[in-house]
Amino acid sequence: MNNIPELKIGVVAVSRDCFPESLSVNRRKAVIQAYKEKYGDTGIYECPICIVESEIHMVQALEDIKAAGCNALVVYLGNFGPEISETLLAKHFDGPKMFIAAAEESKNNLTQGRGDAYCGMLNASYNLKLRGVKAYIPESPVGTAQECADRIAEFRPIARAIIGLSNLKIISFGPRPTNFLACNAPIQQLYNLGVEIEENSELDLFEAFHKHAGDERIPAIVKEMEQELGEGNKKPEILAKLAQYELTLKDWVEEHRGYRKYVAIAGKCWPAFQTQFGFVPCYVNSRLTDQGIPVSCEVDIYGALSEFIGTVVSQDTVTLLDINNTVPYDLYKEEIEPEFNYASDDVFMGFHCGNTASSKLSFCEMKYQMIMARTLPEEVTQGTLEGDIIPGEITFYRLQSTSDNKLRAYIAQGEVLPVKTHSFGSIGIFAIPEMGRFYRHVLIEGNYPHHGAVAFGHFGKELFEVFKYIGVEPSEIGYNQPKGVRYPTENPWR
Repeated sequence: MNNIPELKIGVVAVSRDCFPESLSVNRRKAVIQAYKEKYGDTGIYECPICIVESEIHMVQALEDIKAAGCNALVVYLGNFGPEISETLLAKHFDGPKMFIAAAEESKNNLTQGRGDAYCGMLNASYNLKLRGVKAYIPESPVGTAQECADRIAEFRPIARAIIGLSNLKIISFGPRPTNFLACNAPIQQLYNLGVEIEENSELDLFEAFHKHAGDERIPAIVKEMEQELGEGNKKPEILAKLAQYELTLKDWVEEHRGYRKYVAIAGKCWPAFQTQFGFVPCYVNSRLTDQGIPVSCEVDIYGALSEFIGTVVSQDTVTLLDINNTVPYDLYKEEIEPEFNYASDDVFMGFHCGNTASSKLSFCEMKYQMIMARTLPEEVTQGTLEGDIIPGEITFYRLQSTSDNKLRAYIAQGEVLPVKTHSFGSIGIFAIPEMGRFYRHVLIEGNYPHHGAVAFGHFGKELFEVFKYIGVEPSEIGYNQPKGVRYPTENPWR
């Protein structure tokens, strides 16, 4: 994947001038050593020039980490710390930043060796708020060298997401299809997040597609597709058109990214797409997403944004699915209840026509889109990649702007069950603890659309911190409350 940021974290130690400087120097060295021993020595930089005690030191440290190519900052309080200089450093650093602090080391060294960073973190957080500076402070910000090294590692996916959003362009094609008001996308919050948006007509895309007719690169892409699909290549006659479309999107990205480093796409896929292009774009969408360029369906701009965040956080392929249908009770009783500790309303099916990458499917076949073919000729609905989604841990999540321009998000961790779906499309049986209550009191109550992004693994912790950092109020981040914890809108006499 070449559409996600490369991270280099600069670690700067700070010291209050009435404390021994050696505390910060030695403790910084210990943290860096612990980090490199556990996580390797790439992507981290120890600022060697000075311990920041003053504003002049702050400027020197800032220039040093910039010259070293650092795009994320860790401010490390080796002792109490200078609240003005350390927060000015964060203010003037253009990138994500984190504050952590040193725990005391031994009962035998609590006189000259006591650093009081536990106290200093309080002043640091207060001054950050005064200056309006955003910084990530972990759940346990004060720790030993090994613990602080772990906190830095936990910061990495959060930092990647913040850097990615500040350099992201979302390219969209066409207005939403009719009856898809749920994909409403007020764009003000995109600009507030630092995301650029380029909205195009599907006619522009149609023209670009025709200009790629006969492109000499098409046979090579077709060969890639044949190798990927293997025995699942049930519609070989459509591959050349799909390859032509893939090249159209990739060239559009390169010609339109402008000054932005990273790109996501919100694509049009129906109702007129099929009849004019002669296929559906699902398989191509899956391939680009697997290459690190997320493509959402139905011009879902915030779906594409959510996919990009998940891609950067997980450094893996994601997908976008409808929170689609209930699991039939006979399927639950026969194949789920005997094997898994989930209630019937904990499970549901996540589905989309065929946009999930082959790497995330247990098996796959190139097919036609059955729902669309109910009203259109089957031959123009070919291009879906269908199969059951691989079992394992997942995180279902979404970042959304409401119609009145407020950022809101949800996160729910669960799993895809190793149970046959008996259905069609890119589909899986998802199990999320207390899903029934989450569905009613977060998804419905929060007016979320039917699309949810899926990351393959448990990334709730990281996503929660990313959403907080970019300005989502913690009270506006919904999650699946455990049993016994009532939602604000939940009837207490249920």
